[in-house]
Amino acid sequence: NLLTASLAEQTGCYFFFHSKQYKIMQVAVWDTYVIKKDGTIIHFDIIVPDHITDEKTIHTFGKEYLLLKNQENQQLTAKECNFCHIEKATDEMALSIQQRGYYIIEMQNCK
Repeated sequence: NLLTASLAEQTGCYFFFHSKQYKIMQVAVWDTYVIKKDGTIIHFDIIVPDHITDEKTIHTFGKEYLLLKNQENQQLTAKECNFCHIEKATDEMALSIQQRGYYIIEMQNCK
């Protein structure tokens, strides 16, 4: 769709639809497990444009999310957060990335 196409302009991947050229936004998925204050483990994925590879940047995004979940100051390092794979962005991912630089997929114990 047009949102994904316009946002994906930054990534360099193209597709054609009715003779129009669009770019597909590719995102990197960072699988993240953090021990919460109550001792349980929160599992979430940090989604960023695939050209962002700096772990400190990705960890900062994860820490911002943890702050929203009242889990500030919990350890988030390369031990807790690992690159998993590359995939195509959904419209929801692309919009979040445009607004704040990343997207979070809540997996387990995120309430």
